[in-house]
Amino acid sequence: MGFLSRIGFIETAEQEQARLAQAPEGSINHYLSTLPVTIEGWPKDLVIELPWQPPRTDHSYRVVVVPIEFRNDPLPEGVEEEPLPRKLHSGSWTCAVVHSNHPSYPVGGYRIVVPAAELVRSRRINLAWVPAQA
Repeated sequence: MGFLSRIGFIETAEQEQARLAQAPEGSINHYLSTLPVTIEGWPKDLVIELPWQPPRTDHSYRVVVVPIEFRNDPLPEGVEEEPLPRKLHSGSWTCAVVHSNHPSYPVGGYRIVVPAAELVRSRRINLAWVPAQA
């Protein structure tokens, strides 16, 4: 995406961070603007731990998901094409919750919708290092 950012087709990482920071303080987008992008590429089928620690929440939670299906953000009514530069990490993912200690997000087929901007600022879990349980 470096080339597309350089020609102004897609916003740069700095432009995305500035756009997210414009959200009201205390909102998820404003919180995400403070986090670095840690996952590059298409996150489908990766095991990802979401960034659900203070100050985003009042308690630290561990919520691990697997992104399943991507959806583009809808365009505003009357707009037929996204204006340039296009948003970096736009859209959202339907994800399966595979581990959670949050009371509102149970494991076992529960699905949540996670913004792409949040997924790329999360922590990828490498299952090769997870010991097998007997």
